[in-house]
Amino acid sequence: MSTAGQRVKEVRKRRGLSQRELADASGVSLSTIRKLEQGERATARLETLRKLAHALRVPTMRLAGEPNPEDASAETVDRWTAVREALERPPLAPGLDDEPPTVSGVRAALRETEPLFSGDQFAALSVMLPPLLRDAEALGPEGRRVRVRLLQLAGWLMVQTRQFKAAETALERALDDAADRLEGAATVNTLCWLLLRQGELGKAYDLAVKWADETEPRMSRATPTELSTWGWMLLRVSAAAVRNSQPGEAEDALKFATAAAVALGREHAPENDFLRTFGPTTVKLKAAENAGVIDRPDMVLRLAERIPFSGLKPTSNNRNRHLLDVADAYVKTGDYAESFGKLQQINADSPEWLPNQRYARDILGRVISGRRTLTVEMRTMANVVGLPL
Repeated sequence: MSTAGQRVKEVRKRRGLSQRELADASGVSLSTIRKLEQGERATARLETLRKLAHALRVPTMRLAGEPNPEDASAETVDRWTAVREALERPPLAPGLDDEPPTVSGVRAALRETEPLFSGDQFAALSVMLPPLLRDAEALGPEGRRVRVRLLQLAGWLMVQTRQFKAAETALERALDDAADRLEGAATVNTLCWLLLRQGELGKAYDLAVKWADETEPRMSRATPTELSTWGWMLLRVSAAAVRNSQPGEAEDALKFATAAAVALGREHAPENDFLRTFGPTTVKLKAAENAGVIDRPDMVLRLAERIPFSGLKPTSNNRNRHLLDVADAYVKTGDYAESFGKLQQINADSPEWLPNQRYARDILGRVISGRRTLTVEMRTMANVVGLPL
């Protein structure tokens, strides 16, 4: 496997640049480039690689290291070893001529990396995230805001990929650094989801209720961000309650979330944060999810018909989960072809997301048990979701 220095050297020569010319074009010191290319340093800060990549006119991923395509759909703990280590260990001490990371540089690198999160590009994130986490940690107090945002995203990713301990580490650190209740609530939103996925329903409910109370705005003058934040806390209350056999509390929380969504009148993403997008469509998606939890497939399908699905991105935070709820409803009503079709749709849009969903494995298991023969497509899907045949 080539090192970052070898990749820099390869692209630099292809561009016909000397080390000095690359240093002048990128703003990276000649000494750093030489040490990278000579193998004296195995890697570089992501901010440094980003500067070199811009000067060389290639994506930062080209220098950081492309993910192994054979691992692209594998559900594996080993993929996230470097991310866990970056979360749990202090940042590396800089070398004598290392240029320290800057807040603006790390913020720019994070901005370039965010589409990988919203697009469920897990293999690429396993490469990009460790150096970015180390750079953000090395910023010190002045980098608090960008570090909190990165830790929120890292925590969400670790929940998605069932790295629950690493998720807890990232989210607790983000919460400790939160500057105000709205920033803290953005982290608690994912913390509640983590507790739900771990089956800690009582803890999730209590935490969501506490933060719903703390973030409840005065409706007459609430900002869109306040409504979005409060609405998400209410959705977490409802999700925990419906799973914990508290239907009254679940319904009440969903009604208040609906009121917040109506006040917004549209889907709103505070600071363009896809994790916090909230509005009427989000509430409908979660209402359908609740219907699935209480085993009402008829209601799931009825609600699904009212959701403006065309406006949702294929890899948006709630869309794929909704498709799984619809697939589950179809299999419960005996429509195995429609159920399997939804799984195929998710896999086509989000091939790295689906293998991490045990829910998908359960649905496919019921599809297969209800069919007399297995098609080639079903065997392929079983391999994708890790269902033994």
